[in-house]
Amino acid sequence: PDAGPQRDRVVTEAEWLRRWETSNIGFHKEQGHPLLQKYLDVLLNGRSGLRIFFPLCGKAVEMKWLADLGHSVVGVEVSEQALKEFFAEHSLPYREEPVPEISGAKKLQSTSGNISLYCCSIYDLSSSIVGKFDGVWDRGALVAVNPCDRQRYASLMITLMEKNSSYLLVTVSYDPNKHKGPPFYVPESEIKSLFG
Repeated sequence: PDAGPQRDRVVTEAEWLRRWETSNIGFHKEQGHPLLQKYLDVLLNGRSGLRIFFPLCGKAVEMKWLADLGHSVVGVEVSEQALKEFFAEHSLPYREEPVPEISGAKKLQSTSGNISLYCCSIYDLSSSIVGKFDGVWDRGALVAVNPCDRQRYASLMITLMEKNSSYLLVTVSYDPNKHKGPPFYVPESEIKSLFG
């Protein structure tokens, strides 16, 4: 189907923050996503100690799981509440510091140092701030990004990836005439044109 009815839909940052404040977070998975477990070998590709990026991470439980497997995890999320809930729910001590390059942004980092979560707009990040990644777990980011911002999002993601990086992407398939999103419908042809 054509994503036409959703093309001009825009969800504001305030709407996302309100979802977190009112616990309207049906997209959060308490048990982690079965597709990450199923395709973990594809993401890791036999490598250990990877830097793995979680765009629009929320309080994804997979961040702790991958950190416990010895990987370094970096996430970005506009909701500070989501990030603080992540650390609280896993009883992980953390420290908070400003991100000098981004006005108003904070970095919440586990005291063990292997989980760093940035509280800011994803579009404020760059590889000069967060570095590059060996893997990306995009479970709910591309489908949450406003359709008009997809090209900007994909271009940013490409600049954050190392040469032989793995990008695991979860999308949803449905008739966009029946649901206004998010999650937004992203046709496979568009994924190919965005990421090549």
